[in-house]
Amino acid sequence: MDPHTQFCPHPDCQDRGKRGQGNIGVHSQKDHRYICHTCAHTFAATTGTMHYRLRTPADVVTMVVTLLCHGCPPQAIVAAFGLDERTVAAWQQRAGSHCQRVHEHIVQAGQVEVGHVQADELWVKMHNGRIWQAMAMSVASRLWLGGVLSVSRDRLLLRTIARQVRACACRVAVLVCVDGLAGYARAMGDAFRIARPTGKRGRPPLERPQDVLLAQVIKKYAQRHVVSVTHRVVFGTPAEVARVLTETHSGTVINTAYIERLNATFRACLASLARRTRAVAHQAATLTAGMYLVGTAYNFCWPHSSLRLPAANSGHKWAERTPAMAAGLTDHCWSMRELLTYQVPLPLWVAPKRRGRPPKAPAAAQAPPQRRGRPPARLEREVAA
Repeated sequence: MDPHTQFCPHPDCQDRGKRGQGNIGVHSQKDHRYICHTCAHTFAATTGTMHYRLRTPADVVTMVVTLLCHGCPPQAIVAAFGLDERTVAAWQQRAGSHCQRVHEHIVQAGQVEVGHVQADELWVKMHNGRIWQAMAMSVASRLWLGGVLSVSRDRLLLRTIARQVRACACRVAVLVCVDGLAGYARAMGDAFRIARPTGKRGRPPLERPQDVLLAQVIKKYAQRHVVSVTHRVVFGTPAEVARVLTETHSGTVINTAYIERLNATFRACLASLARRTRAVAHQAATLTAGMYLVGTAYNFCWPHSSLRLPAANSGHKWAERTPAMAAGLTDHCWSMRELLTYQVPLPLWVAPKRRGRPPKAPAAAQAPPQRRGRPPARLEREVAA
């Protein structure tokens, strides 16, 4: 147990979310509990992780979650480990919620050089209908930027995925390649708007920067076969789009091949996304948990063959890299146990705003009141004397 790597998770503590402040001590070696000397609250070593309040050994839980994110059927896990189906489903839900917090804390923190982004949406067969799943990725680093589910393929779905892309980007210079859905132009334009000061009173207008480029690939189908493809530049010029494609090494023409390949990876890992499958999802929450579990493992734990670099001063020929390493978010390939035990710190404590009148000063510090107006007659006679 290392207190220097822990932080206080209590929301009312003034040192919450801070590591290395010297306020954390060991409360019980046997129960693996720490104590915060600032607020005097104790907490378990697994607080904020996927293993919090689980009685099953962490190795078993990590192994089951690893099999789930690689597409292993839950029935096989139940037969191999002797677990209940509800237990496996609960672990998947818990792991997906934890991975979503990790993704929002690291990836969607505004520190990714996105450059070239591709977005696409696919429909998923549900028990009582179907649902749309939209996702986006950065082509240069192969980083999965996020995903969202919606019952309909409407403007709200596109706006949500556009806001996730904006939350990941460290600057507004970006090229977005999408399909022929008309709502992407409005959604991406609104997400990347910035204020333009005019020197006048009132709120400054929001305008889309010139560095935001948008290109579309419009496909026409006949009997489930592509018969024609049209490339259209919505924001920017064809020369600017060609320049970004060359810089990101993503081809010479406008395409959405990378996000479609990522969709194939998700279909292979989630049985409910596979086409013509009987393993349909019953709830949207289950599909969301599986999406974040696979997406976060893809970003931090799975090396990508197209991102490897020649190894130097080592016995290996290639140095494997994950999308998070290529994006500069981490310096090593995470293990599944490291992902599930990562603790997301709370926001720093902010003193609450005081309402009402300010408190009065102590009686000893108060100055004697000064009289206003004409002095009494006694003082006038003393001054005259």
